[in-house]
Amino acid sequence: MEIKVLGPLSAQENGISVVPTAAKPRQILAVLALQAGHVVTVSTLMEEIWGEAVPRSAATTLQTYILQLRRGIAAALPRDAARGAKDVLVTRHGGYLLDIPPGEVDAHEYERFAAAGRAALDAHDDRAASDLLGRALAVWRGPALVDVRIGRVLELEVLRVDQSRLAVLERRVGADLRLARHCELVPELTVLTARHPMHENFCALLMLAAYRSGNAWRALQAFQQLRATLVEELGLEPSARLQRLHQSILVGDPALELEVAAL
Repeated sequence: MEIKVLGPLSAQENGISVVPTAAKPRQILAVLALQAGHVVTVSTLMEEIWGEAVPRSAATTLQTYILQLRRGIAAALPRDAARGAKDVLVTRHGGYLLDIPPGEVDAHEYERFAAAGRAALDAHDDRAASDLLGRALAVWRGPALVDVRIGRVLELEVLRVDQSRLAVLERRVGADLRLARHCELVPELTVLTARHPMHENFCALLMLAAYRSGNAWRALQAFQQLRATLVEELGLEPSARLQRLHQSILVGDPALELEVAAL
């Protein structure tokens, strides 16, 4: 089974979609997919679907949703398949488990590339890190589970992977900056700072990339835009770290041409 959650929900077995049209079974499939290979408790699934307003018929209704998912899987399995739907969506004590290899879920593929990229950074191999982190980001097809109704459980999962994606993006840009890809980074970072107007790290990376591309004015403009947003929205000034970078650009500090400092 091939499942994708980093974008619209997609799940195919033997080339046939097994994604239900009903909202609640879709939520269940999404939770099970993100936890593929691990038991998801009945209480967790109920919390995702109903929150605090769990009806008396919840246990029976949940079993019905599981049955619907299994019917979809069974219909997609080849007739001579060694495993049946109950072997794929397994009942375990207190919960259910989607028994598929981790590599068949795009979120797990993303995490594998991201971990390899972080290891390359630790080994000071920026070229490999840029490639691996770029592969991790390429797995994404849009906002995670964009077409699935989100309950409490999925809300936290989506927040986790979204924050992870931003961190991976920062690391990849940092590696590219150390590889002297300054000019290529300026347009990307301009978009990122517009989308995340209070994200200091993206602003700092844009300032460095612009300065090293010979556009000190663009670096100073990025700082002023961030400062104006922080003051207006939060009543705060940029961090001391960012103010030091701003001052270094104003005076043309030669140290700015060295490799990226810890941002």
